[in-house]
Amino acid sequence: MPSKATILLEASFSPKIKSYVLWYGVLICLATVVMIPLIPIWLITAPFYLNKYFKRLECELTTRSLRFKKGYIFHTERTIPLDKIQDLTFKEGPLLKYFGLSILRIETAGSSAQAGPDLSLIGIVDAFDFRSMVLDQRDKVTDNQSSGSSNESGDSSIEILKEIRDSLKRIEARLPK
Repeated sequence: MPSKATILLEASFSPKIKSYVLWYGVLICLATVVMIPLIPIWLITAPFYLNKYFKRLECELTTRSLRFKKGYIFHTERTIPLDKIQDLTFKEGPLLKYFGLSILRIETAGSSAQAGPDLSLIGIVDAFDFRSMVLDQRDKVTDNQSSGSSNESGDSSIEILKEIRDSLKRIEARLPK
């Protein structure tokens, strides 16, 4: 039975996410022009939703995976095995920089066929340190898997070679001299 993965780090999120999403929504309404009349409704209802959303943000780095939970109305939970992570990149735009935030994008094997990254984490406190820890743990996991698989294949190769040797000895013993 495999051992349970232990939590190495729980990421914390900046409360500035709430302000960022609030003003991002206003900018979207302004850009679409048709939605401008909805800005007051957005400014009144969004803070309630954003507070609930922020309370439910969770991200954990375990010995084997990266787990992320979010959502107030629509719940999302993602678990990405560390050995599947190919790239972690940062995105910062003018609005993100104004609020002192960044987006950490996580891309996995097979996500290039999709339109975007597998997971985007907005506003992680000390995002660069978190990224480094994820990459370090990923390297540990992939190093263990590659050394474990080479030992297993090495052991099975030796067993096969021993069987071939024994078969050849039996064949040689039956051949006339």
